[in-house]
Amino acid sequence: MFGEVAFLVNSVDPGRVSKRYEGSSFAFGCRRHSCFTNRTQRATTGISRGLDVNMDGKLVAIRSRISSVKNTQKITEAMRLVAAAKVRRAQEAVLSTRPFSENLQKVLGGLLLRLKKDLVDLPLLKERAPRSLVLVVLTGDRGLCGSYNSYIIKRTQSRMEELKKEGINAELFCIGAKGYQFFKRRGYPIRKYIRMGQYPTAEGATEISEYLLAEFLSGEVDRVELLYTRFVSLISSQPSIRTLLPLNPSGLESKGDEIFQLRTRGGKFQVERSQIPGSEPQEFPRDMIFEQDPLQILNAILPLYLNGQILRTLQESVASELASRMSAMSAASDNAKELAKSLTLVLNRARQAAITQEIAEIVGAASALQ
Repeated sequence: MFGEVAFLVNSVDPGRVSKRYEGSSFAFGCRRHSCFTNRTQRATTGISRGLDVNMDGKLVAIRSRISSVKNTQKITEAMRLVAAAKVRRAQEAVLSTRPFSENLQKVLGGLLLRLKKDLVDLPLLKERAPRSLVLVVLTGDRGLCGSYNSYIIKRTQSRMEELKKEGINAELFCIGAKGYQFFKRRGYPIRKYIRMGQYPTAEGATEISEYLLAEFLSGEVDRVELLYTRFVSLISSQPSIRTLLPLNPSGLESKGDEIFQLRTRGGKFQVERSQIPGSEPQEFPRDMIFEQDPLQILNAILPLYLNGQILRTLQESVASELASRMSAMSAASDNAKELAKSLTLVLNRARQAAITQEIAEIVGAASALQ
C-alpha cells in the first residue's frame, strides 16, 4: 500500500512545475546559490529517491504532494472502517448459524455412537485410491488485503506440486476471483469457478456441497480437499488444508470451538477470543425404535454436516480477508501520515531557504548600490 501512496504522490512532476513557474514569484534565487539541495533533503528527512523533489523554490509541487498524500490517507482510513463494519457483520452471521450446528452435531454424535460397527456401509465414508482429486481453493474477489490472497495461492501451488509428484491428477475448484485469475493465466486445470462474495449464505454453501457430493458419489472424483485461510487474529491468518470427502468417522465428533468478536475500546479495535466447549452427543435409549433405518438417517445427515462445514470455512475465510484488509489499510494510513509529516518538514525548510535567499539578495543589492 505504501507503493500506491508513493504512486499517487509521484503523480506531480516537479520538472513540469519547475518549467512552468521558472522566472515567476515561485522561483527564488538561482540554481548556483540554492542552499537546499536534493542530497540535503534526503539526508535530513529520510525521503527515498523516488519521492525527491527539486527544491529550487518549487513549493507548489510539494504542496500538491502533501495534498495528494492526505487524500490517500482519507481513502485508506475509510476502507479500514468499512472493513471493520463488515467484520462485525460476518461474526454475527457465524453466531446466528451456531444453534443449528450444535443440534446437528448432537444428533450426529449420538448416531455415531449407536452405529459404530455399521459405518463402513456409508458411501461418504468409503476410502478410495486417489486417482483424481479436486482442490477447493478459497480466495478473495478483490485485492488491497495484504498477503491474504498470496499466502493461499502459494499453498495451493505447493500442494499441486506434491500431487503431481505422486502421480495424482488434480483439478482446481476456485472460489474467489483472485485465485481464479491467477491460476487461469498460468494454465492450471480449473474444474469450476464461482465468486466468493462478502456475505456467505447457506444457499451458496449448499450449491458447493451438492456439486462436490455429486462428483464424489458418481466416482469422477476420489478425494476432495479444501484450502482456506483460518482466522487467528486481526494481524494474523494461517493458510490451512483439510479433507472434505471422504469423511473421516474419527473426525466427526464434536470438538471445542473458538469464537472471535471484534470490539472497540478507547477508539481502537480489539478482538475478544472465547472458548466454547463442544456439544455432547445426544444419547438415544437402547430400546428406541427408529422409524427409518439409522444408517439412512445418518446418510441424510452427513450432507447437512458437510454443508455446515463448507459454510463455516466460507465465513472464516471472509473474516480473514476483512481482517487482513483492516490491517493493510491501517498500515497504509500510518505510512501516509508519516509521509505527509516528512513532506511538511521539506516544505517548511524550502520556504525558509527561499526567504533566506531573498534576504541575501536584497542585502547584496543594497550593498552594491552603496
